[in-house]
Amino acid sequence: MTEVVYSRRLGPIRPAQFQAALDRFGLGRFVGAAPIPFGLFGQNVFVTSSAGEWVLRGRPHYPDQFPSEQFFARLLHERTAAPAPWPYLLDPAEDLFGWSYALMPRMPGLQLADPAVRAALGAADRAAIARALGVGLATLHDLCWPHAGRYDLASGTIAPFAGGYGDWIVADTRRWLARSRAHDGRTTAADAAWVESIIAAAQPALGAPCPPCFVMQDYKEANVTVEQTGGAWRVGGVFDLMEAHFGDGEADLPRQVAGYLDEDPARARAFAGAYLERRPPRPGFAARFALYMLRDRLILWEYFHRPGQRWADELTTLRAWASRYLTAGAAAALG
Repeated sequence: MTEVVYSRRLGPIRPAQFQAALDRFGLGRFVGAAPIPFGLFGQNVFVTSSAGEWVLRGRPHYPDQFPSEQFFARLLHERTAAPAPWPYLLDPAEDLFGWSYALMPRMPGLQLADPAVRAALGAADRAAIARALGVGLATLHDLCWPHAGRYDLASGTIAPFAGGYGDWIVADTRRWLARSRAHDGRTTAADAAWVESIIAAAQPALGAPCPPCFVMQDYKEANVTVEQTGGAWRVGGVFDLMEAHFGDGEADLPRQVAGYLDEDPARARAFAGAYLERRPPRPGFAARFALYMLRDRLILWEYFHRPGQRWADELTTLRAWASRYLTAGAAAALG
């Protein structure tokens, strides 16, 4: 059987290579593979074997991507009720594909990254799913750690953020701003001043006590599956833990709140409301939320202003585009 290109990132793969990967973990006989047409980076392939349905995740972006994902998947599986991708089977060797890879079970339920799946759901189901995602996020945040920080490959555990989470958030926001300003000139000095004003307003609130918990950073419909049992929707699986760290769980709200604001603000309220019912907002929530949302929007703004990317509105400024997410997002979360 000939090799097949499942994504540009992974390149051509032969059936014998899939079989060899399955053999290393005793996962049965290779039956077939299928591309996953969703997501930005093309790291994943669906793999079917005689032992079940799997996802092969390959060609990591950096050396600690897969070890970090494995670390968080294990903790979520062992310490929470969240449907994490476990077992997360990691092969650091590059002899089979030319890059390291991981194998994990395919998560059950509907894949909301598929536009056809979303289009087939009615308004009531979409609203119920938004609430289910809020509950699911609160469940992820049951995973706590003694200090805020990121996974460190050398030590195999969490290295603390110097100065704590608040200092890291501020520095990271400025980092994304600097990267954006280096691209195409559309991130102006006035934009930069606006960013600094949001940071200044949030500074007092960043000191509010916050037991560090799991922060996925990219929690959204496209990175979960959902299933309906007994007439109720719930999250069936969570995946893509590439950006996970420990910090303030409130920082996980903006990505999906913003996504729902673009579709239907009522869903943003349903999502945030379900989350905050289980994890009530701490003092200073509105100021922190504005900064967390701004950082989240800067991450997307920077990505779509890189050379070769295309922005939907080439003439807008950062503040003109992002400010509505700060105001409407806070209103949806607190409304």
